[in-house]
Amino acid sequence: MNRAWCSFLPAAIFLLVSCSGRNTATAVAGHVDPSQQIQKIPPADPRSYSHLRDMKNWRNPYLVIHKDGAGLLDVGNNEERLLKPEELPAALAGLPASAWPYGRVVAVQEIGLHGSQEDEIALRRSRALVAGTLEECHVLINWVPSS
Repeated sequence: MNRAWCSFLPAAIFLLVSCSGRNTATAVAGHVDPSQQIQKIPPADPRSYSHLRDMKNWRNPYLVIHKDGAGLLDVGNNEERLLKPEELPAALAGLPASAWPYGRVVAVQEIGLHGSQEDEIALRRSRALVAGTLEECHVLINWVPSS
């Protein structure tokens, strides 16, 4: 009996751990993974925005890279909400479907004002983190030149 219990216990623990880990993201208080939410947005349709020459007419999310994160522009209110790269998926997933008329694409621009060498390094790091985060979420980037 003791031997049978010893061989059963590791298998039972393995099953419990493997089954409980699968839905952890969705099981916590009904939380849906932001990346999964973003995947519900149709893929980018470059034909719907490739003709734009003036970014004032851009209707999808617009990000400005800063040395300490990215600013999500709210064009309607002319406001910018500064986010850390790890906050981007949740912020983008929280936008209404109407914010994505071109599909899963965002315009991204680096802030035009540069300072010290440390600021330049921080800006490059932030750019890489934001680009990597968007890539992980399968969001296409429409790079906009700095003004």
